[in-house]
Amino acid sequence: MVAQRTLLIVLVVWALLMIVPDLWRVLQPLGSFGFYGNDDGLIYNVTGPFDDQTASPAWNAGIREGDQLDLSKMRCLPYDAVSCRSVLTALGGVQFAVPGRSITLDLVSKADRPTHVSLVAKERPTNFLTRAIIFLDQVAGILVVLAAAWLVWTRPGPMSWGFFLYVMWFNPGQSFQFYALLQDWPLVLLAQNLVGCIAQAVGFTGLLLFVLRVPNDEPDPRWRWLERALPLIALLLTALLLTSFGSAFGYRTEIGTRAGILTGFVVAASAFLILMIRRRTQRPEDYQRLRWVIWGCLLGLPSFLLAELASETTLFNTSWGDFTPAEDIIGLLYLVNGVLCLFVFEAIRRPRVVNVAIPLRRVTILGLFLSAPALLLHHQIDSIQHYLALPGWAWLAIGAIALFLISRLHESAVSVVDRFLNRPLDRIEEKLSQAMREAQRTADVDRLLADESCRALKLSSASTFRREGPFLVRDEDGKGWEDCTTRKLNLKQPMLAPLAIGQPFSIKEQTDGVDLPPGLRRPVLAIPAADPVRCFALSFYGPHAAGTDLDANERAMLSRLAHFAAAIYAELEAVGLRHRIATLERKFKAPSRRTRS
Repeated sequence: MVAQRTLLIVLVVWALLMIVPDLWRVLQPLGSFGFYGNDDGLIYNVTGPFDDQTASPAWNAGIREGDQLDLSKMRCLPYDAVSCRSVLTALGGVQFAVPGRSITLDLVSKADRPTHVSLVAKERPTNFLTRAIIFLDQVAGILVVLAAAWLVWTRPGPMSWGFFLYVMWFNPGQSFQFYALLQDWPLVLLAQNLVGCIAQAVGFTGLLLFVLRVPNDEPDPRWRWLERALPLIALLLTALLLTSFGSAFGYRTEIGTRAGILTGFVVAASAFLILMIRRRTQRPEDYQRLRWVIWGCLLGLPSFLLAELASETTLFNTSWGDFTPAEDIIGLLYLVNGVLCLFVFEAIRRPRVVNVAIPLRRVTILGLFLSAPALLLHHQIDSIQHYLALPGWAWLAIGAIALFLISRLHESAVSVVDRFLNRPLDRIEEKLSQAMREAQRTADVDRLLADESCRALKLSSASTFRREGPFLVRDEDGKGWEDCTTRKLNLKQPMLAPLAIGQPFSIKEQTDGVDLPPGLRRPVLAIPAADPVRCFALSFYGPHAAGTDLDANERAMLSRLAHFAAAIYAELEAVGLRHRIATLERKFKAPSRRTRS
């Protein structure tokens, strides 16, 4: 255990060391040499991040699209610090550098073209939208890494380790600042690239290990052969990914780079297929947890890989045109991966989850609000920034305000969508409330709180205990409680301590010896029917029969219904008391009339 935790701490520090420095890019942009070259040494862009070619150091030095780096001269063996740093900085697609840093390029000889060029990195243009996306990516990356590490720390096992090894590399955090700083030490940068290939291969393998064990970290006998083969798969993937860095030693490896990234899609498809097969044998509650993982794998890793392909290869630069997404869109693709990694974290952490459609709906709305400015204002923002001529810190403040407004709009949009989609829930509440108004007995209210609510929401269990003195007593079985021996609860039991504040509370695993329905029927929520003076009854509700937990809207509806039931209980009690008083009055009046006669 000590060795595992020590290793975990080392890996967490390394993962954070790669992504935390990029937060500095929110305040101070990095630089660029104004060109992008792939791992074949082909220069396919001489504008880079700049608005026009004349601002590009590469263009001004005479470099043009289609020029070829001479990899026979630009290589790390035999070792030369300047040459090795230059080739590691120049190749691999979108590259960043510290402003003012210089590199030397050797180009294949062409007529009337330079063959030996020195470039100095110039600060990249930026705007508040780019800064905001970088900030979101880095924060999401830090949260994802820490969340995965927490799982390993609290519940160590192959499943949690597999997930951590995956997110250690495949997280939304960007590491351009880290790699730019390492350019001063070419051998260290080369070692980091090689270790990164190993980490990426281990991440792919960790994902496969994770999907073979999720959600309860139990081995599946049908997949033991694949689990035993994972070390070999990791070695093969490492060998494939290492080929992408052959360009640092004079080889053209663009095909290897593409193949390494595209292999990730094969891994993602394999993980998805395994989950789809395994879900058939899961209990209902675990099946719902797997649905969260399935959506995380289906959208998360492909989004990350698309961002990698766009930033590191020329795959999207075709003969029909250049379809490479803008830097802002690439950042949003990284962010999608982070959000869906948090989906997986929640599915592991919780024994029950709500319907996956609810968080997917909210993430979709958030994505629309974040992507709309990136798509519509990508070119206009630079013009607006130039026209207003505000300092960088002012645009950062404007970006923070814009993010706040987007978050508020997101909350409002989610509320509107929820109201629209919750209309059936509102009708259920209205129907049950009306039935309570017409109830003639307290037993009718018990039935409406338990049986009818259970039937309407398709729950696995529900039962109502009505107060009788210092006890809560169950008169009827209620769905899912038929074989449960508990028919009386003492109000002084520790499990019922939250009743003192009269608010709904979740049922903990430890129930102090109280016999509750087991398995899927086990209650997850208790809601008191109480007013400010007293508690009339307590209703227990299990999850949905499909295995999903009660969502926030359903819990709120049941809470309102219980509050309304408290008023009905009080009214029925008052009616009963008035009836008894009237009966007693008639008894006392009858003898007095006989006496007078």
